[in-house]
Amino acid sequence: MKQITIKLPNEQLAFFKQLVEKLGFEIEQELTIPESHKDIVRDRIKKSKSDELLPWKEARKKLVFKNE
Repeated sequence: MKQITIKLPNEQLAFFKQLVEKLGFEIEQELTIPESHKDIVRDRIKKSKSDELLPWKEARKKLVFKNE
């Protein structure tokens, strides 16, 4: 199953939700990130060393994806 994210003008959101429900698709509510998870990320950012960081484009090249 594919998952998509779209941006809609606020005034069209209610209409879009009704349309999606009538078509039988699922609407996933916005995720809330627990404060404990945010604290972990903040701690990692504080402890990171800027000379060890990589730009995303370089880091992504080092990742291995199963589908590629």
